[in-house]
Amino acid sequence: MRHIDAETTHRLLDYRGLVEGLREMYRRGVDLTDRQVLHQKLPDGSQNDWLLLPAWQFGRHQGIKLVSVFPGNAKKGLASVLGLYVLFDGETGAPVLTVDGAALTLRKTVCNSALAVDYCARADARKLLVVGAGNLAPHVVQAHSAVRPIADVMIWNRTPAKAEALARHLARPGLVVGAAAELEAAVRWADIVTTVTMSKEPLIRGEWLRPGQHLDLIGAFRPDMREADDTAVKRARLFIDARFTVLDDCGDISQPLEAGLIRDADITDLFQLARGERPGRRSDAEITFFKSGGGGHEDLATAQYLLSRL
Repeated sequence: MRHIDAETTHRLLDYRGLVEGLREMYRRGVDLTDRQVLHQKLPDGSQNDWLLLPAWQFGRHQGIKLVSVFPGNAKKGLASVLGLYVLFDGETGAPVLTVDGAALTLRKTVCNSALAVDYCARADARKLLVVGAGNLAPHVVQAHSAVRPIADVMIWNRTPAKAEALARHLARPGLVVGAAAELEAAVRWADIVTTVTMSKEPLIRGEWLRPGQHLDLIGAFRPDMREADDTAVKRARLFIDARFTVLDDCGDISQPLEAGLIRDADITDLFQLARGERPGRRSDAEITFFKSGGGGHEDLATAQYLLSRL
């Protein structure tokens, strides 16, 4: 059994190739998947989470990701998401690979959203706003650039110095990158708005959105978290990656569902898009809204693609 470290994982998981690997997973489907989240409540009111994410394609592979989400790690100079992935052979049940869980999660997460961008964003989308300047942010820019002609990027963060530092790091010939001083103006400017935060209160207001935009919500993975408000939900066509990870667990969708503002029938998932059962963007005037919930099926697809690259 071979272990794939973080450096090798990042080198082998090219963004465009992984987008297509995920698309194939959604077309093919997964036979079994599950999700267990354990919580540790901390005295300051925050919490640490430990997630167990198994998935199984019969006869091909099964795998499980063990991942810790410790938001306080940022103050210690550590990634907030750490873990390990184990891939098993579907014919024998023998372990095949272990993979650095943080690197796999970073690449999987942004490429999953890039797949949604490929279905939902305008073909000519060039201006990207990234809300948040953590570990996911630079990968968002590269993944979305693999599926759309991104030429201008703005970074907004509650700590402006972090946005400015990331903008300097990402700038390169052919890509203009700057730090946004004011969130509303940056949202109105962008063709694609991607959020990568742990916010409990909505950051994106629906009244700021304009026709033709794509809203891409990656962070805020718990029922008590929100990155966009109800007005954004009501103004947009709604897309998610998977019903079994989003409808009950992600506040940006679960809260409007519980309040009766939207119905399950209003929502299209990536399985339906990949199989051609429902359309993605239907016009240049639509506002599209994608909420990512993650899931073991995405991790399995990522590990399978990694195995194919060895």
